[in-house]
Amino acid sequence: MKRLLSSTAAAFFAFAAPTWAGSPVVVELFTSQGCSSCPPADAMLHELAERDDVIALALHVDYWDYIGWKDEFAKPAYSKRQREYAIIGHRRSVYTPQMVINGETDVVGAKAMQLSEALAQHAAKPALVDVEIARQGRNLQINAVSNGAKGPFVVNLVRYTPRSKTRITRGENAGHTLSYANVAHDWKIVKEWDGRAPLNMTADLDGDEPVVVIIQQNRFGPIMAAARLR
Repeated sequence: MKRLLSSTAAAFFAFAAPTWAGSPVVVELFTSQGCSSCPPADAMLHELAERDDVIALALHVDYWDYIGWKDEFAKPAYSKRQREYAIIGHRRSVYTPQMVINGETDVVGAKAMQLSEALAQHAAKPALVDVEIARQGRNLQINAVSNGAKGPFVVNLVRYTPRSKTRITRGENAGHTLSYANVAHDWKIVKEWDGRAPLNMTADLDGDEPVVVIIQQNRFGPIMAAARLR
């Protein structure tokens, strides 16, 4: 899949990591196995997944399933999440591939330079919420404090599969074996938090797969902070 990257994209990932000292920047890729335009963006996510300053998540939507291939990773909840972003962003439609950066900035397709600029802009912003997470057996300890950001916030807990591969036999990508990075398979809100007092909580955590905690303003607003355990 890395061969799908253009020379511009390859150059971007080689040297364009932004200066970063705080919360990683969250990139949500809305994609589908049934979309012929998605493989370059899926390949780009592989590169993002290797970076410590970025939390890259693939959210497979289900509205492409009707054309002949049912995406095995697709969830209606991810299609709904993308539609909510579209409503907030005053966009009339949803599409794939789309990257949403920190819940605010969207990039169409696999446009490396636009993504580079968006990552740099968000990495340069001051951290208005600090969050730390730690495993404690079958629990996850989540601690957070607001540094001036106004709630309400939601605390999202996300589990993902780092690497997946699928042989596509029907639809626009028929005949291709495609590789996917950081496929989100479980996304749930574990807490609503007003931000007035520090947050100290535990959440159930089964299995050894990576876990991400995302603190987001007003459910589908800006992502204020995120933390990951691989």
